[in-house]
Amino acid sequence: MEGARGPLSNKQSKAILAKLQKGADDTNIFDRHLAIEQEIGDSPLMVGNHVDLLVDGPATYESMFAAIAQATDTIDMETFILEPDDIGQRFVDALLQKQLEGVQVNLIYDSVGSLNTPKSFFQPLVDAGAHVIEYNPINPLNTRKGWELNERDHRKLLVIDGKIAYVGGINISSVYSSGSFGSTFASLGSSKRHKESLEDKTEDGKQTKKSEGLAWRDTHMRMEGPVVGEFQKLFMTSWEKQKGEPLENHDYFPAPVSAGRDVVRAIGSTPDDPFSLMYVTLISAINSAESQIYITNAYFVPDKQMLAALKEAAGRGVDVRILLPSTTDSNLVLYASHSYYDELLEAGVKIYERQDAFLHAKTAMIDGVWSTVGSSNMDWRSFLNNQEINAVILGQDFADRMQALYEKDLQDSKQITLSEWEHRSLLKRLKETGARLWARFL
Repeated sequence: MEGARGPLSNKQSKAILAKLQKGADDTNIFDRHLAIEQEIGDSPLMVGNHVDLLVDGPATYESMFAAIAQATDTIDMETFILEPDDIGQRFVDALLQKQLEGVQVNLIYDSVGSLNTPKSFFQPLVDAGAHVIEYNPINPLNTRKGWELNERDHRKLLVIDGKIAYVGGINISSVYSSGSFGSTFASLGSSKRHKESLEDKTEDGKQTKKSEGLAWRDTHMRMEGPVVGEFQKLFMTSWEKQKGEPLENHDYFPAPVSAGRDVVRAIGSTPDDPFSLMYVTLISAINSAESQIYITNAYFVPDKQMLAALKEAAGRGVDVRILLPSTTDSNLVLYASHSYYDELLEAGVKIYERQDAFLHAKTAMIDGVWSTVGSSNMDWRSFLNNQEINAVILGQDFADRMQALYEKDLQDSKQITLSEWEHRSLLKRLKETGARLWARFL
């Protein structure tokens, strides 16, 4: 484990773990997940962080704009989608203003994800001195490295001054302009007041449906503390991989300062890795689960190993719940996802579908101590073809916030029962079978 001053001594680590374990129902569960995390990957578990859970676009954008406005040295942004709409324009304007003030802006956007965004949209930023990279351009003549059309940058990362990091599932687009729980439900900080607001079932707490379409339900995080440096490293790796201009004359890695008590690991996965670190981390946590697995995911097309891990967990008595969208932007993915329902339900896994909102979140909470929020879907593309980024948080306090959010989502969801599912039409079954054939490519 590491903190603001580098690796911790055994005595310091034990003292911190004792505080995290205090109040937990079963410290053995915490110890087990901690041991697994320490064995996986090459990124350290960082102590001394403060994490805020942000729900939906409005709360996330408000927090991001405030952080951008306060930036004094650097702004590093990596995103799959940056639309040329009202929200996209607000971000470009905010970044341009900071660049004109002398703050260095570095932006990576994915060529496929931002296909509708012309290069001219970013030209004012470039003219002002910002560095802008189109990740793996569709046009091979524009590539800075080898042409790799199938490798996409699905990350959503914003780092301010090397001191604040945002990670989650939210892209830059006006589709996130409305919250899925109503205007009063915005974010989950670290206080009990936020948890109580989740449990409020007044009219204001219910999701809304805008005339232009369904509200988008998504989850993001704001972090301060030593772990921000780990996310900054991941941005730098992407920048160097795309052969961006040298980033000099700025303090991208300021001396880390303790900001709270959250223990966080930054996880970045790329197709260049021998295996997906996020996949290994998630499946290891699932295999180690003892009491509960609460998953929320937008695109659920698991491989055989992940599917088996979920079924086996339910078989040994773990409360396995998977929250999925009732509608999506890809019918092929939706039917492929449905093709797994039969065997999951038969194994005892509980499946829910979020109603009246477009579910786009990618989160999990296990055993009340292990949580993750990020960009990774539970599909082949995320684990094999995409650059992804997640945070893993250890501790009961953050897991309590995740569980409160999950329970709120379930209030606006429909449980899928096996008896009901077995009565779906033959046409739907045929569509599921056909979509399943393409699972590897979704």
